[in-house]
Amino acid sequence: MGKPLIRIPYTHPLPPPTIIPASAKTLSGAVTALQEFLQSPSSQLHSRILSRPPSTVVLTGAGLSVASGLADYRGVNGTYRVNKTYRPIYYHEYTASHEARKRYWARSFLGWATMSKSKPNAAHFALRDLGELGFLSSVITQNVDSFHPRAHPEIPTLELHGYLRATVCTSCRNEFPREAFQEELARLNPAWAEFLKTAIESGALETEDPEEKRARGIKMNPDGDVDVPGAPYTTFRYPACPTCLAKPPPIGFDGTSKGVVEVDQDGAWKAGSNAGILKPNVIMFGESIPSTVKVAAEEVVDGAKNLLVLGTSLATYSAWRLVKRAKERGMPIAAINVGGVRGEDVFFSDLDPTQTGKQGVRTEVSTESLLPALVRSLRPSKPSTLKDQVQ
Repeated sequence: MGKPLIRIPYTHPLPPPTIIPASAKTLSGAVTALQEFLQSPSSQLHSRILSRPPSTVVLTGAGLSVASGLADYRGVNGTYRVNKTYRPIYYHEYTASHEARKRYWARSFLGWATMSKSKPNAAHFALRDLGELGFLSSVITQNVDSFHPRAHPEIPTLELHGYLRATVCTSCRNEFPREAFQEELARLNPAWAEFLKTAIESGALETEDPEEKRARGIKMNPDGDVDVPGAPYTTFRYPACPTCLAKPPPIGFDGTSKGVVEVDQDGAWKAGSNAGILKPNVIMFGESIPSTVKVAAEEVVDGAKNLLVLGTSLATYSAWRLVKRAKERGMPIAAINVGGVRGEDVFFSDLDPTQTGKQGVRTEVSTESLLPALVRSLRPSKPSTLKDQVQ
């Protein structure tokens, strides 16, 4: 791909954080501070405004899924640090270029094998437990891995940037399961399917050793993107939207023109078509988040008593603005992230220096260690029985 037209923000490390309170530098200190943060009562004003008892809303980022084996963007071993030449595909490139789509789907085809097998980790299930204990009301996530709805289906999850579990047509907006799409990609690209089979059998896609990855010529990037330098991406084929293929959609601003959807003898989308393009159902770089999703996220924040930020540097504006909104509403904020967070000096600037967690928390203790420990500390202890006392 050529030089990007949109600058990717905050690819360099952010300034290190000030730990708040200072005791939150350790696991036990962070647990104690978060106990106070979650258990602190809401303000009387907040209670009067809301029709139900307010709770905590969680905002998560890619750092939460690193323990599941997925790459992140800006973490200690994030893609922007270890792969300086990497940049994601932009929405305008994807929609305008047949060759860009070939490249995208070839790399996604290789990455989906690992992505689809990945599972939520201890931090995701700890959020489920905190919800069952009554401390969490909902989750807003920037992640597209679907781990939140899988780990805690009872807690509402708003997927701010969409999800990889489905594709969506850019013309008719119908969704199709990603797993079925993967099968179509394999059928249309038998040589690639054989290469993927060999890579899986050799363990090339599962190793977490960066040196071994480099030796195998494989670069694992976020969101299921696998780059094999020198691979013949131009040979890759992808299917057209079956709905638009059966009934070409109207196109243009006024919708008076008929779209053209043509496929080759095997059913692959052909150049010359101008509709029926399937894309991952995620918000790509340069693409706008639907206004309905923006409003829903704002309403979730407005309905909470405080905000817990997990595994994100808040480099994307869509997430940062929600924390800014919480701050402007006077909501306590807690942030658990290894490394700096965008604008955190403002989010924690006016706290009482003697406070111990009620007004805010900032720690770098890993989420997969901290959240399960927090759950254990908040669970009511079982009363001892006579049998326990005898033993």
